Amino acid sequence: MDRKEFGNLILENERQLYRIAKSILRSDEDCADAAQEAVMKAFEKLHTLRDDRYAKTWLIRILINECFRMADKQKRERMLADKVKSCEKQAHKEQTPGNVREEEYSELYQALAQLPREFRIILELYYLEEFSVKEISELMGIPEGTVKSRLGRGREKLKQRLCQKEGK
Repeated sequence: MDRKEFGNLILENERQLYRIAKSILRSDEDCADAAQEAVMKAFEKLHTLRDDRYAKTWLIRILINECFRMADKQKRERMLADKVKSCEKQAHKEQTPGNVREEEYSELYQALAQLPREFRIILELYYLEEFSVKEISELMGIPEGTVKSRLGRGREKLKQRLCQKEGK
């Protein structure tokens, strides 16, 4: 794959890359940073791509890894900040970082965003991005059976969250 083809791949999949990043990171700024970093890493490693047919899958995998790296870093930073706050005996409780701002998302998206990452990303890849179980398996580096079980458990957890909101 040459530079021009790579550029076209990025342009053709820009929205999908953003949506995948959004399912993991939630913050618009973090999504943009992760996508930019993933594109840079992919460009630097373009020579390692063995088959151009898998370029999109390869790029998405790089993006997912970058999002997970950023999310883990943010989690560690939050844990450190929480320790510092508790040592200082903070006077006011602040809203937990990473909470979803309700005005930005529909009820369904809010419920989806509250799911554990392992379920959320698989549900979004399957339903929103329309990847097959096999494609998700390849992207995530997990067996197809694991994808299927996480889809089932994720659907159940999503249903529970939505029913709780409705008071049922």
